[in-house]
Parts: sequence; structure tokens; C-alpha cells
Amino acid sequence: MAARIVVAEDDVKQAELVRRYLRREGHEVTVVHDGPAAVAAAERDAPELLVLDVMLPGADGFAVCRALGERHDVRVLMLTARATEDDMLRGLDLGADDYMTKPFSPRELVARVRVLLRRARRPAPGAAPLRVGELTIDPLAHEVVCDGAPVRCTPGEFALLERMAAEPGRAFTRAQLLTLLHGSDRYITERTVDMHVMNLRRKIERDPRRPIRLVTVYGVGYKLTDGAAPA
Repeated sequence: MAARIVVAEDDVKQAELVRRYLRREGHEVTVVHDGPAAVAAAERDAPELLVLDVMLPGADGFAVCRALGERHDVRVLMLTARATEDDMLRGLDLGADDYMTKPFSPRELVARVRVLLRRARRPAPGAAPLRVGELTIDPLAHEVVCDGAPVRCTPGEFALLERMAAEPGRAFTRAQLLTLLHGSDRYITERTVDMHVMNLRRKIERDPRRPIRLVTVYGVGYKLTDGAAPA
């Protein structure tokens, strides 16, 4: 599936290598080498995917994610030489969908891109909105409404919410939700799911400290309820 992709990488040789591998897959690739240029390219080109190095001059990858915010329905694959879990969680908190540490295999990067783009594809026409209490998830419009107000979600948050809304009341394990978000990636931990859940609670719960919609099932994981009463 061909897509528009922006690669933001300050290492010119690394950026060119990534560009060549993505071009072989048929993608239209724009390469930039600093943070402000990454923001400008995302604004201008409306790409489906942004391959984003964390250590960019001018503005780092975290600042780029923050600048883009939730205004753009774009998947973000972050690249970094810093392999700490805190860095990964910070990136996810700002809207990144996947995280790769350097050095990495270009072929693995292409595979990750393929997975992210496949998950970003729109559902077939006629896909019905999902309703759980006062929460509505529209897969076709890629929109979430809670208590009558629109809710802006990152693509990863939307994918998690859509999956759980398809089976309200079902308890999903962290491993099941992690597989939904990142496949069988051995580098990503279950804390990633906790971060997505924490962010979603800020957006759909009246009191995120006392969730009644996206609730914890102790010893199992999480479930989505209609919010009629505390679970």
C-alpha cells in the first residue's frame, strides 16, 4: 500500500538509506533534517506516516510531536539512540505509535511501517459507529464523541478504544491490547498499554482518578463499560 511518508532524520546517510528502502516499497518519501522542517513537511504534505528521529536539531522529536499535537491523523514511528523505557513512554504520551532504537535494520523498519499503515487504513464504507453508553466511536469518520463533545485521540488511542468498544464489558489483558497496538514487538512493554489507557482516561472520564468507563480489571487488564456505575 503506497503512502506519503516524511522521514525526519539529521544523519544524512541514515536518512538516505531509509528513503531508498521506503521508495522500493512504492512510497512517496520526503526527507528533512531538522525539527522545524519536520513540522512544516507534516503541515504541507499531510503524510500518512512520519518517521521521526528524536535527536533532531532545531526541535527534537518530542517537540515535533508536541507541535503537531492531535491536529493531524498521522502515524508516528520514532527513532532514537536512547533506549530507555522512560523515553519510549514519553514519546507515546505525545502521540507516537511505535518506537525503534538505533542501530536498526532497514528491513525491520520497512516491516514496522507496513504494519502501521495497515492499521491506519480506513474501514470499509458503511462501518457502523460503536456506542458504549455516552461514548461513540465512528470508525469511518475516525471520530470519538463523549458526553456530546468531540474527543481528539491519537491513532494508537483510537485503535485501542475502537477494539474495546467492539466488545464492551470484555476484559482485555495488557498482552492482547499490546498485540493490537504493536504486534509481537519484543521491544515494547505492557507499560505502553498503561500509558495509552492513562491518556484516554484524561479524555473520556469525568474524574480520571476514579474511572467508570475505562476501568481496571485487577489481575487481568482493562475493559470498557457504559459508565452507568463505578465498576
